[in-house]
This record gives sequence, C-alpha cells and structure tokens, in this order.
Amino acid sequence: MAGIFLTFEGGDGSGKTTQINRLVAWLESRGQTVVLTREPGGTDLGVELRNLVMHRKGFIAPRAEALLYAADRSHHIHTLVRPALERGDIVVQDRYLDSSVAYQGAGRVLDPDEVRELSLWGTERLMPDLTVLLDVPASVAKARQAAEDRDYDRLEAEAEDFHTRVRESYLALAEAEPERFLVVNGESPIEEIHQVIITRVSDLLG
Repeated sequence: MAGIFLTFEGGDGSGKTTQINRLVAWLESRGQTVVLTREPGGTDLGVELRNLVMHRKGFIAPRAEALLYAADRSHHIHTLVRPALERGDIVVQDRYLDSSVAYQGAGRVLDPDEVRELSLWGTERLMPDLTVLLDVPASVAKARQAAEDRDYDRLEAEAEDFHTRVRESYLALAEAEPERFLVVNGESPIEEIHQVIITRVSDLLG
C-alpha cells in the first residue's frame, strides 16, 4: 500500500496522547495527509464497542474481552485504516494489536500468541510500518493518572501488578521485533521524545 501506518503503544499514563498530537501537527505542517484514529473507538461501531468493553460495570470474561477488542479492530482496519493506506495517507493510530497482546495476553493472563493471531486473522495480517512504544514504570503511570483527577476505565483501574505485567509484555514485544518498534523513555522531556520520534518517522518518509 502507498501509505504509512504508524501506531503508538504504552501503558495508560505513558504520554501517548501528547506525542501523537505533536507528531500529527508536525506531519501536517509538512503537507502530509494524516488520518488520526484510535482503538477501540475509531469508527461508529467502535464507539459502541469502546463503551461496552471499557466502561461497562461488572465482570467481562477475559476471552470475551479479547474478542470484543478484536472485533473492533477488524472493523476499524477494514472500513477506515486500510482504505486510508490505499489512498496513500499516513495513518497515526493510538493502540493496535500489541495492546491486546499486552493487556489481554499478559494482563489477563491469556495465551499471547492466541490473542495476537486472533487480531492478525481479523485484520488480514496488517502490521504497522512503525510502532512507537512509550515506556514508563507502572508506578509512574499510576501517579500521572492520579494527578488527572478523573474516573478510570476498566483497565486503568486494575492494580499495579497488572500494569507491570503489561509493561513487561510490551518490552518483550519490542525486543522480539526491533525493526518495527521504537522504544522511547516516557519519562524524558516532552520535546526530547518528540525529536526522537520525528527523526525515525523522517526516515520512513524518505
């Protein structure tokens, strides 16, 4: 496909939103057509699934949770992301299948290979050109969230050991695919992180 697929990963409170917005502004200032999206919730159906899987009160079985995320992902890629890439746009996306491997695989203690394969099947094996992983310790992420003074979603509200498992899973994924991942210290200054990211993205743009 003619476009470029960029995804951002990291624990809740890692600073993804800040860096995504800065990257999109930088790309657009250089005349690039950018599609900014997220999972879950990047489509009308995705908004409904996001409310269900992230804000529903009460228990959701771990495998059911994984299936809901995969359903959102499959529809999202088919209706929004793949068409944008075929047009030659740059897609900048908050979370993709690595989130499911980390959160449902490690966090919910499911088989990470099965979780990954489920999303690969649902998306016809579409993979990002670059995945930016903003890495912060779970304790730091929790402190940042507490400072925001807002309600947590179902995953954000999990205990610190859950988020520690998620972080360890992300780092293992990055170690296994160093050519796809850019791991950045999420505790670094915001501008420093941005410069590291745009340097790598510049290489992709040629």
